[in-house]
Amino acid sequence: MSEPALELKGLHRRFRQAGGELHVLRGLDLRLMPGECVALVGPSGAGKSTLLHCAGLLERPDAGQVLLGGRDCAAMDEGARTEARLADLGFVYQFHHLLPEFTALENVTMPQLIAGKPRDQAAARARELLGRVGLSARAAHRPARLSGGEQQRVAIVRAVANAPKVLLADEPTGNLDPRTAEGVFAELLTLVRTTGLAALVATHNPELAARMDRTVVLRDGVLAAP
Repeated sequence: MSEPALELKGLHRRFRQAGGELHVLRGLDLRLMPGECVALVGPSGAGKSTLLHCAGLLERPDAGQVLLGGRDCAAMDEGARTEARLADLGFVYQFHHLLPEFTALENVTMPQLIAGKPRDQAAARARELLGRVGLSARAAHRPARLSGGEQQRVAIVRAVANAPKVLLADEPTGNLDPRTAEGVFAELLTLVRTTGLAALVATHNPELAARMDRTVVLRDGVLAAP
């Protein structure tokens, strides 16, 4: 059996508030395998974004392990965590966060340059990815000239440009109309299936959740089956 792309063990996350302490994650466990797309659901305020931030090494858990390819990243120093994020993780948010002054091609090229890839190789990889999601003809357009669905498809391929092991997506179709959301999600699912990427996708859309390999529900700080 292959090793999990991402494994969370005994994850705890607390926040201090005026009225005391809010315990958001309570010993949470999760295993995400290569090529698996998992829906993360739960009511607003349950802690889905906190879970994604801890899994993505953007927040430190108060206790527990975050294993990427078997390496425990929870206790790494910030330099090592940054390197792990660049090498192993991709992020897609509800809003695309594209750089408005750059073209679609440049937006997908940028994270590869930051990771040290030569410009010609990075641009070739960006063209290939944009072609996979039907945007070859739009590569030279800046975000303002792209539709909402096109912008989000650029954001998705930007997230996978460095061939991460894990994709973390927080309501990636939340700002799109149903028809556009369906198309964008189909492209995301195809990328997961064809690259062996593991994906954890927070969503409130039950139809999209039903199309993933399985669904986990965040409730009372732990994950459970629906």
